[in-house]
Amino acid sequence: MIRQEFSRADPKRRTALDPKKRQFAPATFQNVEYKHRLNFYVTPPTADITLEQFEQWAIDRLRVLAEIEACSFRNKNLTETAAHMKPLLDKYLPLTSSTSNSAATQIERQKDHYSHFILRLAFASTEDLRRRFSRAETTLFRIRFQDNDSRERQKFVEGLNLDLEIVSDEERREYAEELRAAGGGFPKRIEEESYYKVDWEKVPELIEHRRVFLKGGKAYVPGREQLSMVIAEFTNKLDKALETTSRALPRLDEDDRLSPILTHLSQNFTTPDANYSSSSTSLPGADISARNIDTLSSSFPLCMQNLHRSLRRDAHLKHFGRLQYSLFLKGIGLNLEECLVFWRGAFNKITDDTFNKEYRYNVRHVYGDVGGDSNRRGNGYSPFSCQKILTEHPPGPGEAHGCPYRHFSIDNLTALLQQVGVKDHEVLKGVKEDKEKQKFHLACNRVFEYAHKQEIKKVRDDGTWGAAQLETIVHPNEYFKRSYLLKNLGKNPTDGGGDVKMED
Repeated sequence: MIRQEFSRADPKRRTALDPKKRQFAPATFQNVEYKHRLNFYVTPPTADITLEQFEQWAIDRLRVLAEIEACSFRNKNLTETAAHMKPLLDKYLPLTSSTSNSAATQIERQKDHYSHFILRLAFASTEDLRRRFSRAETTLFRIRFQDNDSRERQKFVEGLNLDLEIVSDEERREYAEELRAAGGGFPKRIEEESYYKVDWEKVPELIEHRRVFLKGGKAYVPGREQLSMVIAEFTNKLDKALETTSRALPRLDEDDRLSPILTHLSQNFTTPDANYSSSSTSLPGADISARNIDTLSSSFPLCMQNLHRSLRRDAHLKHFGRLQYSLFLKGIGLNLEECLVFWRGAFNKITDDTFNKEYRYNVRHVYGDVGGDSNRRGNGYSPFSCQKILTEHPPGPGEAHGCPYRHFSIDNLTALLQQVGVKDHEVLKGVKEDKEKQKFHLACNRVFEYAHKQEIKKVRDDGTWGAAQLETIVHPNEYFKRSYLLKNLGKNPTDGGGDVKMED
């Protein structure tokens, strides 16, 4: 006899989806029409994008947020930050106005929408990352709000439904003196200004600076202070959303496509990574030769100056030191033949036979002259970025590679900085504070700005360089290029005359 098993579940009831299992239901994707340039990022995006877009959009936004944070650590006010960020926003995260009728408007706003939510995933894991992300995003929103067309801005605010209660004419007259006092005597005629009543918790900035009248738990906010109300609402919503996102993160651990990308992005908020490009860091015509490395080393970042000084002192570097330094020299334009000449001359305590047997092959491999097919096709390895130097292969005893700002004790770091000419007490104090806060790239940029303060002032004053050409340095080879160009202002690397202009 064949037994048949029957389900006791009613077939008609199986079509009803268990609410606990709704998260596994087929997702519904839809494209969003972006009516406004500004965005409160309330609704998560649902349309398909590629993994390449996912990562590149996030990296572009990360560059913007990291630079905003750098402006904060340099104590730039909002006006200075906005001016500094404008070319960077135009480059990495442009947002044209609705009146421009640009075909790229929706694509730009989609990138802005998606990149925010991608980084929200990346930075929701810890309280420190959430706080820093919220602060940088709030500053970005504030810059955009103030830069927005007034009519577009008003339409956006009207669509927010901020639950603002308009203060009646009777109340304005009743509290006219208090309202005028809170406004510093402005307006002289109280009927010239509109006022809103909001819960006092929503406008902490205005209360802190005593710019509103408080009564019965309500803040009487003048219309001219609309920005503070909108900013407070933006920050409040974002902070709550980040808390919610942090609780949902464990569900993403099983996705082996996204988790590595998100981890990489969150690590890079300490020091944003930089894609190396030989064309963007090259100096055609400059004397990049073995005989000139000692002279050029004055323009090297501290990590490479430390390697160079150690090499000259000991006539030797261990493996990772040779690798880090060889890749850097390759990146500044030292060709293979000259690099071999340089290393042979530097290793002056060994014989030619020892050098050829133990070291020559490694230098050729770095340049892609020998090794696997993929290595040769790619012309060898790329120079290490600051992020890679900071996070991979920390130096051990007798090793000189790595980042001095991270891997040195504060006493050894201070001594090295003084040896290379940084003796200003305030600069050294600032570097110490940056190191304590683990802002290693800001310490490096602080030293760069001190060493080139006169040249930087000149190119800013005469408009030769814009903010995009003076953004935070995140690659040793970019440090060298920028230093070389600043130190050789007015000289052409080819013939010693003419202007030197930095590439974007």
